[in-house]
Amino acid sequence: MLDIDAVNSFFGDAVSVSDGHLTVARPDAIATEAMDRLVEAAVFGDGEAKLYARWMIWEIGQAVGVRPSSIHELYMARGRGETHGFTVPAINVRAASYDTARSIFRTAIALNAGAFILEIARSEIAYTDQRPAEYVAVMLAAALREGFRGPVFIQGDHFQVNHKKYATAPGPEVDAVKALVHEAVGSGFYNIDIDTSTLVDLSKTTLAEQQRLNYEVGVDILKKVRASEPPGATISVGGEIGEVGTENSTVEELRAYMDGFNAAKPAGMTGLSKISVQSGTSHGGTVLADGSIAEVKLDLDTLERLGKVARDSYGLAGAVQHGASTLPDTAFHNFPQRETAEIHLATNFQSMLFDHIPDTLRAEIYEWLRENAKDERKPTDSDEQFFYKTRKKAIGPFKRQFWSLPADVKATVAAMYDQKFTFLFKQLEIGNTAEITTRFVTPFEHHRLMPADATPAHAAAPDDADLSD
Repeated sequence: MLDIDAVNSFFGDAVSVSDGHLTVARPDAIATEAMDRLVEAAVFGDGEAKLYARWMIWEIGQAVGVRPSSIHELYMARGRGETHGFTVPAINVRAASYDTARSIFRTAIALNAGAFILEIARSEIAYTDQRPAEYVAVMLAAALREGFRGPVFIQGDHFQVNHKKYATAPGPEVDAVKALVHEAVGSGFYNIDIDTSTLVDLSKTTLAEQQRLNYEVGVDILKKVRASEPPGATISVGGEIGEVGTENSTVEELRAYMDGFNAAKPAGMTGLSKISVQSGTSHGGTVLADGSIAEVKLDLDTLERLGKVARDSYGLAGAVQHGASTLPDTAFHNFPQRETAEIHLATNFQSMLFDHIPDTLRAEIYEWLRENAKDERKPTDSDEQFFYKTRKKAIGPFKRQFWSLPADVKATVAAMYDQKFTFLFKQLEIGNTAEITTRFVTPFEHHRLMPADATPAHAAAPDDADLSD
């Protein structure tokens, strides 16, 4: 079992802690196997060692300029027309998170990319067993391990109000989302997507009435975001007008939502930087009986039209496309051409991983799903459909196995991920966006107090030391 002094010794004299402050003497020592050991302690360590490892990762990042940041100012610049021509990928890192994120940062370094987001949704936090503090530590560790420098955009995706829970107990459901906002922002999520689109009521006569709960509850959660943000940060906040997988959004719906949202938010409070719309995709794609994915009918004209209205009328970065990872490769070049602000990518990377794990592990996972996800199986589901739709639920219970895949499997998956991320980054035109990102985004310095109960034997922490996250 690791103790605090063992964790503190990983980097030798290259990283030192004294009086509760961390100093990096040799930055080159960070991008080594020592970081692998530190992040493993941050995820799988016990008690004090885990908290201390997470604090060390955060403070190493602060020292060398790898800091969680908000993409808000870059998006506002786009809304003003000061930058354009690229689409920011927001990548949901679910499984084998450290290795997956390392591939993302390797690709970013190779292509000089800066405009990309690492994200996790409210539902994913639960079924992947990655609370915000852990997720931030892993993403920062991956950046440090690969030698990345610059702002790191970590996002809460689909911080969603559950429609059924809201219908029976609206207060507790909204409070649960607010609590997650507080936890996530406190951990380093400086980009939050508020999703109250589940509350749109199409039975109402006017668009304004249909969108009313969407924007009123959205503003209520926005207030919590702004109250939680640390000094020096303006968190990037997104709204959503159409639940993904439903009918395509319209300009009229966008105006009804934005006009209502802006009227409802307190005067002087910073509002949204982007808006998610529905244009024909669905989360995870539609799986057919043989396990293949149905062709997506993406309405690019709708996406382009909504993005233009979002920029021209409301000063936002533009429209956001969810559920894009199962699109064919031939689709991705369209997004920057249509000035899509951001697209969300998740399921395809999960599929690539599941396709290459050892057969014995896959069989173990599928047997676990037969028992633990049986309530989610429809009578008409084939085995292929059932496992495709539910296998994400095994990511948390099998987190250690995904983390500890054989070296040859890791190497194979890493090569595939590198190739795929390179393709996507090029198609989305985010190569050479590091300069424009740093032009508009200034990563603010935000140190944390060393955990009070995690003091190395040779270091002294301040009497009032506390863990801020």
